[in-house]
Amino acid sequence: MNVLDSSAFIDEYTTDEPVATIPMVREELQDEAGYRFDALEGSGMRIHIPDPETVERIERAARETGDAETLSRTDIRLLATAFELDAVLVTDDYAMQNVAEKLDIAVDVIAQGGIDERRDWTFQCQGCGRVFDDNRDRCEICGSELTRRRP
Repeated sequence: MNVLDSSAFIDEYTTDEPVATIPMVREELQDEAGYRFDALEGSGMRIHIPDPETVERIERAARETGDAETLSRTDIRLLATAFELDAVLVTDDYAMQNVAEKLDIAVDVIAQGGIDERRDWTFQCQGCGRVFDDNRDRCEICGSELTRRRP
């Protein structure tokens, strides 16, 4: 089974495998992409709502990789759906691919190359330069903003 991100509908992704997605994806689609969603739903695409406990597990994994601030609510729930259904996640989103790699969720890319390696991001203070493993609103030492950086 393949779990489809909105980019699958936008880029006209096709497969012979059964497909699933979440209701929130439809809200992101307009025009032809929305019609493709409706057509697939009418022809048997599974609409799945992931369990809140699985969503929390995905959020924890996203915090651990440093991708939590980059992922949308929809992205988190798509990852949770792929995890619950033991399915292939179809997406071009690099942050989603990074978290999927951490959770051993298979990924199929659509229009772009996939990630080469999983990254656990770090966050550096713009004021004092201190590096943190997790994202915070401000540096606990000097109060400056943090930026995500490659380790």
